[in-house]
Amino acid sequence: MNAFMIALQFLTRFPVRLKQYPEEEVAGSLYWYGLVGALLGAFLYCASLFLNWVAPGLSLAVMAALLVFAWVFITGALHLDGLADSADAWLGGNDKEKVLAIMKDPRCGPAGVVSIACVLLLKFACLQTLLEHHALYLIVVPALARSAMALLFLTTTYVRQHGLGSPFQGNVSPGKTLWQLGAILFLGFLITGPVLVLVIALAAITLIYLRASMRTKIGGVTGDTAGAAIEILEAVLLLGLVAWG
Repeated sequence: MNAFMIALQFLTRFPVRLKQYPEEEVAGSLYWYGLVGALLGAFLYCASLFLNWVAPGLSLAVMAALLVFAWVFITGALHLDGLADSADAWLGGNDKEKVLAIMKDPRCGPAGVVSIACVLLLKFACLQTLLEHHALYLIVVPALARSAMALLFLTTTYVRQHGLGSPFQGNVSPGKTLWQLGAILFLGFLITGPVLVLVIALAAITLIYLRASMRTKIGGVTGDTAGAAIEILEAVLLLGLVAWG
C-alpha cells in the first residue's frame, strides 16, 4: 500500500503526503503507475460528466480546454516539465554531457515551449472528438502511458547516478512489469474493445522510437525523458483512439 501511495504522491496533486519511505518501496511504486494513471483518467471522465451536468450548454471546445487545464493541474505539469527539458536538450546538446546539463537547467528554451504547445494542442483537438463519442476512453489514456514506464525502466539504463528514477535501476521485476501491463491492457480492452490493438501498436512503435533516441543521445533514460515519453504517449494514444475509435 505504501508503494501505491508513493506513486500517487509523485504523479498527482492528490492530497497524499508521505514524509519518509524506504528505497525498495519507491522502486515498488513503479508497478502502480498504471493504476494511478487509471485514477487520473477516471478523474477526467468524472470531470467531463460534471461539466455536462452543471453547464450542458458548453461547447465541446470549451469542455476540452477545461479538461486539458484539469489534466495539467492534477499532474502538477510534472511530465510537461520533463518534455520541455528534453526538447531543449535534444536541440541544444551535441554530446551526452551537454544534453544532461541542459536538462538540469531550470530555464525553458524555445524548443521546450513549442513542444509543450504542440502536445497540449493535439490533446485539446483529440479531446473534442472523444468527448462527443467516447468520453469513457479518457480512463485508458493516462493508464497506458504510465504503465509503459515500468517497461522502459526495465529495458533501459538509468543514466544519472542520483535522481528521481535511480531507485528503479536494477530493481525492476520483469514478472511484475508484465502483470501490470497485462492488467492495464485488460482494462483498456474492456473499455475500448478491439480498436485498442491498433492503438497499442502505434504506441509501441512510438515507445521503441523514443527509447532508441534516448539511447543514442544520452545512453539511456532519465526522469525528464521518462516524463517526456508519458506526454508523447498520451498524445499518440489520444490520436489513435480518435483515428480508429
